[in-house]
Amino acid sequence: MNAFSSFALSAPLLDALAARGYQTPTPIQAAALPCVLARRDVIAQAATGSGKTVVFGLGVLQSLAPERTGLQALIVCPTRELADQVAGAVRQLAMHLSNVKVLTLCGGTPIRHQRSSLEHPPHIVVATPGRLLAHLRNGHLAVDTLRTLVLDEADRMLEMGFDKDIDAIVAYLPTQRQTLMFSATWPEPIRRASARLQHDPVDAIADAPTDRPDIREQRCDVGAHDKLTALVGLLGAARDDGRALVFCNTRAATDRVTADLSRRGFSALALHGDRDQRERDEVLIRFGHGSCRVLVATDVAARGLDITDLPLVISFDVARDAETHTHRIGRTGRAGSSGRAIILCGTDERERADRIAQSLNRQPERIGVERMPSTRPAPAPWVTLRIEGGRRDKLRPGDLLGALTGDAGLPGSAVGRIDIQANRSYVAIDQEHARTALARLHKHGIKRRRLRISIVGER
Repeated sequence: MNAFSSFALSAPLLDALAARGYQTPTPIQAAALPCVLARRDVIAQAATGSGKTVVFGLGVLQSLAPERTGLQALIVCPTRELADQVAGAVRQLAMHLSNVKVLTLCGGTPIRHQRSSLEHPPHIVVATPGRLLAHLRNGHLAVDTLRTLVLDEADRMLEMGFDKDIDAIVAYLPTQRQTLMFSATWPEPIRRASARLQHDPVDAIADAPTDRPDIREQRCDVGAHDKLTALVGLLGAARDDGRALVFCNTRAATDRVTADLSRRGFSALALHGDRDQRERDEVLIRFGHGSCRVLVATDVAARGLDITDLPLVISFDVARDAETHTHRIGRTGRAGSSGRAIILCGTDERERADRIAQSLNRQPERIGVERMPSTRPAPAPWVTLRIEGGRRDKLRPGDLLGALTGDAGLPGSAVGRIDIQANRSYVAIDQEHARTALARLHKHGIKRRRLRISIVGER
C-alpha cells in the first residue's frame, strides 16, 4: 500500500488522516489494517510508536454507526495515561464524523461522575481494566450492542496482573464480536490469551530491519555512587531541546533523582504511582508542552507517554528485564525521528545489563562520563497555563487561541500546544509571554467569561 487512500476508508477518515499529516501507512498499518477493516480478529505486534493506535482507531471508526445509540467499541488500556492518549487520538480521527461520543473510564475520577456520563451511552469507551470491571459489575454500562473489543498494550496488561480482570470483562461481552490485540512483544501469555479471546486471528507483524527506529543505544559504566554525576553530565551536554526521559526502578529513586536534579538547576518533574491522578496528568501535560525539560519516571507511570520528538532516554537504573528495556528505549526514535538511549550501569548491575544485551542480540556502544558544562541549565522554554473550563463548557482550541492572540495581544508564535479536557484546559505559553498572558486573560476572560486561570506548578 502506497497511501491511506488505497484502503477502503471513508472520506471523513481520509480527511482526518490528511489533517494530521498522515499520507503513507507505516509497516504495521499496512500489514494489519486490511484485516481489521475486513472485520477479522487480529493479533498485531510492532514496536512502540509504530502507529498501532491508528490501525484500531480507523478500524473502529470505519465500522461505527453514529446514528445508532449504544456502545459499539471498547478499547482497554493498562494505564490511565495511555487511555487518555488513545481517547485523544480516536477523537482526532473522528474529527470529521458527526456525533461520535468517546468516553474514558479510568480510576482517579469519582465513579459517580462517570455513571452520570453513562446515562447517555457512548459509542466508544476507552478504559482501564479495574474501573471498567467495576462499571460492568454495577450494571452501569450496557454492552449488548458491542461490535469491537480492542486490547491495547496487551503484553503490559498481562505483566501488570490484569489477566483475570480481562477474562472477567470478556465474560460480560457478546461472543459475536471482533477482537483486536495489539502488543509490542509476544510472550507466551499473549499467545494463550489470544487462544482464549479470539477466533481464528490473523497475525500482523512489522519487524523488518528497515522498520527499526533510528535509535543510538549507548552504555556508560559507573560506580554506584557516581550515577548522579554521570546523569548530570549527560543532561548538561544534551543537544536539541535538552528534553530527556529518565527511568528509575522505584518510586523512592524517582523522587530522589528529581530532587537532586532540581537542586542543580534542571527543570525536572517526577512521575510515579504515589502521585494523585491530577498531579500525574499535569506532569505529563507539562512535559508534552515543553514546560519541563526532564521527566523522571517509573516504568508503569510512563507507559502512556507519547512524545514524537523526544531525543533522549536514560536508564538511571538498569531495567529489570529485556522487555522493560525495550519499552524504555521505544519512547525515543518515534514517528521517523532519531533518538538516543543510554544505560547508566552501576557495578552491581553489569551482569543484568549484559544479559539484556545478549537477549536482544545487540551490544550498546560504550561511552564515558560527560562533564557538566559550567553554565547553569537553561530553563524550560514554555509555561503551562491551567484554565478551569473544558469540553463541558464548550471550549475549543480555537477559543483559547483567539483569546490569547486577540484580547490578550500575544503573537501566534507565543502559543504552543493546547489540550482540552472535560473540565479543564491547558495551553503552553512562551516563557517570555506567560505573565502577560495570565494578566490579560484575567482581565478580558475567554468567550466573555471569567474563568479561573493559573500557572501549573506555581504555589
